[in-house]
Amino acid sequence: MLMKYILSHSSGHKMYVFRYFFCELLCLVNIIGQLYLMNHFFGGEFLSYGLRILHLSSSPQEDRYDHMIYVFPRVTKCIFHKYGASGTIQTHDSLCVLPLNIVNEKTYIFIWFWFMILSAGLIGLLVYRIAIFFSQSIRARLLHLSSSAIPIEICSNICRKVDIGDWWILYTLSWNMDGVVYIEFIEELTKKLSSHKCPPINA
Repeated sequence: MLMKYILSHSSGHKMYVFRYFFCELLCLVNIIGQLYLMNHFFGGEFLSYGLRILHLSSSPQEDRYDHMIYVFPRVTKCIFHKYGASGTIQTHDSLCVLPLNIVNEKTYIFIWFWFMILSAGLIGLLVYRIAIFFSQSIRARLLHLSSSAIPIEICSNICRKVDIGDWWILYTLSWNMDGVVYIEFIEELTKKLSSHKCPPINA
């Protein structure tokens, strides 16, 4: 049944793989959007926040200027109004400690590094997807790596006869099928594609 489906729906999975890759692109857009909004929220201080923290930790103790205090002040001026001995309201100026900001600065350091790791990973993934889209040899190599028992020649032959949508289906099947069954399936599919004399596919 699986073989029949692949052969009868040949070149019918392009939109599926395009939507899949587009969702991965949306993840990158989401991270970049969050970085922009966070930076706007902190008055332009967030994008360089982690870099300044790293610079602070590597600088001499006497030359350190803690940028975390600038973003998350730990002490502020407070004005208290209370009744005096005569019943009138008196104003008192004092310094208040903001303990929650001590927690916030550590939290946002983690968030900054996490966003940067995600951004770098998603940019690398996007470059990887572009390489898959334009290179049949990379697709053949990945199909071979999914099951090393399949000769690279067979993988190259399949990639020449199917488009990227069908290749993606075959590639994801390797994650969900028994290895022995998958090898037999690929070998039989190669025979079927040869008997159908499918023209080479460029994409």
